[in-house]
Amino acid sequence: MDQATIDFWQNQSLPFLEMALRTDKREILRNADGYAKTARECGDTVEIFLVVRNGRIHSASFETDGCLFAVVCANAAVHLVQGRTLQEGLALSPEDIVDYLETLPPEEYHCAEQAIQVLRLAIADARENERQPWKKFYARR
Repeated sequence: MDQATIDFWQNQSLPFLEMALRTDKREILRNADGYAKTARECGDTVEIFLVVRNGRIHSASFETDGCLFAVVCANAAVHLVQGRTLQEGLALSPEDIVDYLETLPPEEYHCAEQAIQVLRLAIADARENERQPWKKFYARR
Protein backbone atom coordinates (compact mmCIF):
# COMPACT_ATOMS: atom_id res chain seq x y z
CA MET A 1 0.00 0.00 0.00
CA ASP A 2 1.46 3.38 -0.95
CA GLN A 3 1.71 6.39 1.37
CA ALA A 4 -1.12 8.29 -0.36
CA THR A 5 -3.51 5.40 0.30
CA ILE A 6 -2.40 5.13 3.92
CA ASP A 7 -2.84 8.90 4.36
CA PHE A 8 -6.31 8.77 2.81
CA TRP A 9 -7.56 6.14 5.28
CA GLN A 10 -5.86 7.77 8.27
CA ASN A 11 -7.52 11.11 7.49
CA GLN A 12 -11.09 9.77 7.51
CA SER A 13 -13.54 10.14 10.38
CA LEU A 14 -14.83 7.14 12.30
CA PRO A 15 -18.33 7.46 10.78
CA PHE A 16 -16.81 7.58 7.28
CA LEU A 17 -14.71 4.48 7.99
CA GLU A 18 -17.68 2.63 9.48
CA MET A 19 -19.84 3.37 6.44
CA ALA A 20 -16.99 2.37 4.10
CA LEU A 21 -16.47 -0.99 5.79
CA ARG A 22 -19.88 -1.96 7.16
CA THR A 23 -21.67 -4.51 4.97
CA ASP A 24 -24.74 -5.53 7.00
CA LYS A 25 -27.00 -3.06 5.17
CA ARG A 26 -25.71 -3.91 1.72
CA GLU A 27 -28.34 -6.34 0.53
CA ILE A 28 -31.21 -6.71 -1.89
CA LEU A 29 -34.56 -7.06 -0.15
CA ARG A 30 -37.24 -8.91 -2.08
CA ASN A 31 -40.76 -7.50 -1.73
CA ALA A 32 -39.56 -4.32 -0.05
CA ASP A 33 -42.26 -1.81 0.81
CA GLY A 34 -40.27 0.90 -0.95
CA TYR A 35 -37.70 0.57 -3.70
CA ALA A 36 -35.87 2.92 -6.04
CA LYS A 37 -32.83 2.96 -8.28
CA THR A 38 -30.94 5.86 -9.81
CA ALA A 39 -28.00 6.09 -12.18
CA ARG A 40 -25.54 8.93 -12.65
CA GLU A 41 -24.01 10.08 -15.91
CA CYS A 42 -20.84 8.18 -14.98
CA GLY A 43 -22.88 4.95 -14.83
CA ASP A 44 -22.83 4.50 -11.04
CA THR A 45 -26.15 3.11 -9.79
CA VAL A 46 -27.58 3.14 -6.29
CA GLU A 47 -30.61 1.15 -5.15
CA ILE A 48 -32.41 1.54 -1.82
CA PHE A 49 -34.87 -0.92 -0.28
CA LEU A 50 -37.21 0.01 2.60
CA VAL A 51 -39.35 -2.05 4.96
CA VAL A 52 -42.03 0.06 6.64
CA ARG A 53 -43.90 -0.97 9.79
CA ASN A 54 -46.46 1.20 11.59
CA GLY A 55 -45.46 4.27 9.62
CA ARG A 56 -41.74 3.98 10.43
CA ILE A 57 -38.84 2.73 8.38
CA HIS A 58 -38.16 -0.53 10.15
CA SER A 59 -35.31 -1.60 7.91
CA ALA A 60 -33.36 -0.10 5.03
CA SER A 61 -30.66 -1.50 2.78
CA PHE A 62 -28.80 -0.57 -0.37
CA GLU A 63 -26.87 -1.91 -3.33
CA THR A 64 -24.52 -0.04 -5.61
CA ASP A 65 -21.98 -0.65 -8.31
CA GLY A 66 -20.45 2.73 -7.60
CA CYS A 67 -17.20 3.93 -6.12
CA LEU A 68 -16.18 3.99 -2.46
CA PHE A 69 -17.93 7.34 -1.98
CA ALA A 70 -21.19 6.01 -3.44
CA VAL A 71 -21.00 3.10 -0.99
CA VAL A 72 -20.27 5.40 1.94
CA CYS A 73 -23.10 7.81 1.12
CA ALA A 74 -25.70 5.11 0.40
CA ASN A 75 -24.75 3.30 3.60
CA ALA A 76 -25.03 6.58 5.55
CA ALA A 77 -28.45 7.29 4.01
CA VAL A 78 -29.91 3.93 5.06
CA HIS A 79 -28.26 4.24 8.48
CA LEU A 80 -29.73 7.71 9.06
CA VAL A 81 -33.23 6.87 7.83
CA GLN A 82 -33.78 3.69 9.82
CA GLY A 83 -36.31 4.18 12.62
CA ARG A 84 -37.68 7.43 11.19
CA THR A 85 -41.14 8.09 9.85
CA LEU A 86 -41.52 8.43 6.09
CA GLN A 87 -41.95 12.19 6.52
CA GLU A 88 -38.79 12.42 8.63
CA GLY A 89 -36.95 10.41 6.00
CA LEU A 90 -38.03 12.87 3.32
CA ALA A 91 -36.54 15.68 5.39
CA LEU A 92 -33.03 14.21 5.22
CA SER A 93 -30.69 16.16 2.95
CA PRO A 94 -27.29 15.66 1.34
CA GLU A 95 -25.92 18.00 4.02
CA ASP A 96 -27.11 15.55 6.70
CA ILE A 97 -24.99 12.85 5.07
CA VAL A 98 -21.99 15.19 4.73
CA ASP A 99 -22.34 16.28 8.37
CA TYR A 100 -22.64 12.67 9.56
CA LEU A 101 -19.61 11.49 7.58
CA GLU A 102 -17.51 14.53 8.57
CA THR A 103 -14.78 13.87 5.97
CA LEU A 104 -16.57 13.40 2.64
CA PRO A 105 -14.46 15.30 0.09
CA PRO A 106 -16.33 18.28 -1.44
CA GLU A 107 -15.78 16.90 -4.95
CA GLU A 108 -17.77 13.78 -3.92
CA TYR A 109 -20.85 15.73 -2.72
CA HIS A 110 -22.75 14.41 -5.73
CA CYS A 111 -22.66 10.95 -4.11
CA ALA A 112 -24.57 12.33 -1.10
CA GLU A 113 -27.03 13.98 -3.51
CA GLN A 114 -27.59 10.69 -5.33
CA ALA A 115 -28.11 8.79 -2.07
CA ILE A 116 -30.77 11.27 -0.95
CA GLN A 117 -32.40 11.30 -4.37
CA VAL A 118 -32.83 7.53 -4.42
CA LEU A 119 -33.92 7.51 -0.76
CA ARG A 120 -36.69 10.01 -1.54
CA LEU A 121 -37.80 7.95 -4.54
CA ALA A 122 -37.90 4.81 -2.36
CA ILE A 123 -40.02 6.67 0.22
CA ALA A 124 -42.38 7.82 -2.55
CA ASP A 125 -42.62 4.20 -3.71
CA ALA A 126 -43.39 3.06 -0.14
CA ARG A 127 -46.19 5.64 0.07
CA GLU A 128 -47.60 4.45 -3.25
CA ASN A 129 -47.48 0.86 -2.02
CA GLU A 130 -49.41 1.87 1.11
CA ARG A 131 -52.19 3.11 -1.20
CA GLN A 132 -51.97 0.12 -3.56
CA PRO A 133 -50.26 -2.73 -1.68
CA TRP A 134 -50.66 -5.27 -4.49
CA LYS A 135 -48.08 -3.37 -6.58
CA LYS A 136 -45.13 -4.27 -4.38
CA PHE A 137 -45.41 -7.94 -5.34
CA TYR A 138 -44.56 -7.27 -8.98
CA ALA A 139 -40.92 -7.36 -9.98
CA ARG A 140 -39.50 -3.87 -9.75
CA ARG A 141 -35.79 -4.49 -9.77
